[in-house]
Amino acid sequence: MPAIELTPAQRKDHRAAAHHLQPVVMIGADGLTPAVAKEIDAALTAHGLIKVRVFSDDRTVREALLGQLADEMNAAPIQHIGKLLVLWRPLPKKAAEAAPADGRAARPRVVKILTFSKSGSQRAQIKKVTVLGNERITAGGLVKRAKKRLTATSVKKRSQGT
Repeated sequence: MPAIELTPAQRKDHRAAAHHLQPVVMIGADGLTPAVAKEIDAALTAHGLIKVRVFSDDRTVREALLGQLADEMNAAPIQHIGKLLVLWRPLPKKAAEAAPADGRAARPRVVKILTFSKSGSQRAQIKKVTVLGNERITAGGLVKRAKKRLTATSVKKRSQGT
């Protein structure tokens, strides 16, 4: 599979996001083994943006390894600095994030709300609240219901007469 092509601006954003990351996979003297490739694939699936440390003193070997990893993992090579390689692959869509196919509303969910003390010296109070599909939590920790629409049609549709 070919590597993902990114614009310089996208690559710059990913480099900035990877700055604080620690290497999650290390490639030792044995090189790129199937087990290491499997771990890199799992890390890309879980995190999207990862750093890989290569224990090799030859720069050309590390550059070739970055290209090979990008091709095999269907990822974008972001950066090669020293013995660190940075790879990015978009995260896969999760089934939980997808909207229900039959058009049902969101189901109730339990949300924890932290209420901090005014003085800051006491522990925060934890309160569990059930939030329905038509409700939201405000910044102050209050549960608000969605406002009912006064009209079912938009202004544009009303002006068109449909």
